[in-house]
Amino acid sequence: MIKLSTLKGKTLFITGASRGIGKTIALRAAQDGANIAVVAKTKEPHPKLPGTVYSSVEDIESAGGNAIPCIADIRFEDQIQAAIDATLDNFGGIDILVNNASAINLSPTLEIEMKRYDLMFSVNVRGTFLCSKLCIPFLKKAENPHILNLSPPLNMDPKWFKNNLAYTMAKYGMSMCVLGMAEEFKNDGIAVNALWPRTSIATAAVRNLLGGKSAVKHSRKPEIVADAAYLILTKPSKECIGNFFIDEKILKDHGITDLDKYAIDSSVDLYNDFFL
Repeated sequence: MIKLSTLKGKTLFITGASRGIGKTIALRAAQDGANIAVVAKTKEPHPKLPGTVYSSVEDIESAGGNAIPCIADIRFEDQIQAAIDATLDNFGGIDILVNNASAINLSPTLEIEMKRYDLMFSVNVRGTFLCSKLCIPFLKKAENPHILNLSPPLNMDPKWFKNNLAYTMAKYGMSMCVLGMAEEFKNDGIAVNALWPRTSIATAAVRNLLGGKSAVKHSRKPEIVADAAYLILTKPSKECIGNFFIDEKILKDHGITDLDKYAIDSSVDLYNDFFL
């Protein structure tokens, strides 16, 4: 088993960190005493979604980390720049960028509204590219810099495109950022990688959009993704570039083979996630 470093004192800029996978990654880093910029839109409680930027900050600090609230919509450059400026003012730098924020709509081509199409491309592709572009100058100064995109391995099998073409293109756009930036910034020692779950994950998106309570029952907890992200983000950045990691595999590669603790209900079969 590989000896890991720690995220103590590291500063993570995490988009979509007010709930779900983004928040869980933040909480895992907080156990080491990391600094977290909680970048998300949710300022006031949402009627159908748990958590706000402020409640996430409280939970991160309770877990042992330091956190600041950054109310920002990643579609807008000025808001992301303001969030970066606040992060620098509070923590002095940025060591890790986690591009987690994402929009989903599984409508087929003839049914998707163009405003939904535009939202997915503005958040998933443009937002990921923008956050990376603005953070990279500071990542270049970091000791062990990482960018981690929550996006799938690239697979040109038509079955992943035929039913929800717009969503597939938007998520693959995030993965193409990994493919290109890993090579572009390799000589700067910045680790650029993707992480994707093998199974569905019990998040608000699964609960509200992809099958309700039944789908949640057949899912794993977000903690499996957070634990996998931790293993990636504590690797030496110059030795971990351009990978498309799957959460289950990276855990097993590090000797973690008992995954039942991550299941919502270990008595039922797990649903595979998209793109795998």
